[in-house]
Amino acid sequence: MSRTVIRGGLVITASDEMHADVLIEDGRIAALAASGTPAAEAWTAERTIDATGKYVIPGGVDAHTHMELPFGGTFASDSFETGTRAAAWGGTTTIIDFAVQSVGRSLREGLDAWNAKADGKCAIDYGFHMIVSDVNQETLKEMDLLVEEGVTSFKQFMAYPGVFYSDDGQILRAMQRSAENGGLIMMHAENGIAIDVLVEQALARGETDPRYHGEVRKALLEAEATHRAIKLAQVAGAPLYVVHVSAQEAVAELARARDEGLNVFGETCPQYLFLSTDNLAEPDFEGAKYVCSTPLRPKEHQAALWRGLRTNDLQVVSTDHCPFCFVGQKELGRGDFSKIPNGLPGVENRMDLLHQAVVDGHISRRRWIEIACATPARMFGLYPKKGTIAPGADADVVVYDPHAEQIMSAETHHMNVDYSAYEGRRTTGRVESVLSRGEPVITEREFTGRAGHGVYTPRSTCQYLN
Repeated sequence: MSRTVIRGGLVITASDEMHADVLIEDGRIAALAASGTPAAEAWTAERTIDATGKYVIPGGVDAHTHMELPFGGTFASDSFETGTRAAAWGGTTTIIDFAVQSVGRSLREGLDAWNAKADGKCAIDYGFHMIVSDVNQETLKEMDLLVEEGVTSFKQFMAYPGVFYSDDGQILRAMQRSAENGGLIMMHAENGIAIDVLVEQALARGETDPRYHGEVRKALLEAEATHRAIKLAQVAGAPLYVVHVSAQEAVAELARARDEGLNVFGETCPQYLFLSTDNLAEPDFEGAKYVCSTPLRPKEHQAALWRGLRTNDLQVVSTDHCPFCFVGQKELGRGDFSKIPNGLPGVENRMDLLHQAVVDGHISRRRWIEIACATPARMFGLYPKKGTIAPGADADVVVYDPHAEQIMSAETHHMNVDYSAYEGRRTTGRVESVLSRGEPVITEREFTGRAGHGVYTPRSTCQYLN
């Protein structure tokens, strides 16, 4: 039996803060006891970690990543190996990535392909959502089987006609199925048909720079699609999770639905909280680094997103980590913004940026853990195995130094991408050590993990629907 004790830290979960020692046995949390008490002092272990003056928090759960995603004629630049290693450096110990169904192929084929990409490569634990690109009778049957196997969430797109797009009828059928089988539909809510018209018109006017990516993907078209997705879910009697909410008008749609008592949930991402159209407008094609969809919005939208996180109209902050190098990948869109691969790197930055939000007074410490660890674990059927520090939970634990200062930079990050979306940003707080199921992955700012430690983790259904 291997035992580790973490002594002297402030243990923070979504519900509690206490100065406690944490006993880990065989990869799980065995007990907590107030620091300095006879019960805690009596523990012996092969490994002792001194967390005095530090936070002891659950490993982050990033419920939205795209490692090795094929997109726009290229692939996301992080593999499962590099991406999960970078996640660990940033205090995240579980990712849920997206397996992709290709049109004309089965869900199973897509899931098998993604399992093969990840198997034996990951430094931390992982699960999969399923992107449903082709709704038909066979697909609907497969959804039932996948839910039974622990792939309990399905993503659909109202955007990207000709690639991932589903029409309202396909969306309704998938929602009806999920209402029966307990699955959760995740929606990319943008009116892609209308956006394509605006893209064509912008390019015809010679508006080719990256900033036009944000201008054509209008906030009203995010709000319209969000409203439509909510109504379709209501018709189907199904829950709905809207991914990467970026616009205040879309937040208002979610808030209205939740006020009506609907099972509607919303996720936002650090890029919408910390970046804006000012970044998209950076000169010399630098704005291409910030092209993602939904797009960055004008700064005034940020206040609505922070408010949504405080009022619980938004429940989760994930990254939508989908990195493309500036050189050779983002540059595919020089002279035509619509050809810039959509996506930003961020899996390593999320926990630190949200801690900065604590420092800045946007959210509390417990809310930080709630939106980054506990709620994503509950939303996607991983709690209390993941997302908390409690007896029986996996020992996914981060020792976090709340006082260390850092400057975010591509020079020092571990993501396999040649720029940082947060280059030069000063933040307070930094990961010091990370355990994944009791095994050290980061030890006092050194990587001590290994590819293949991370295991595939089946999930139960959404734990907010019981």
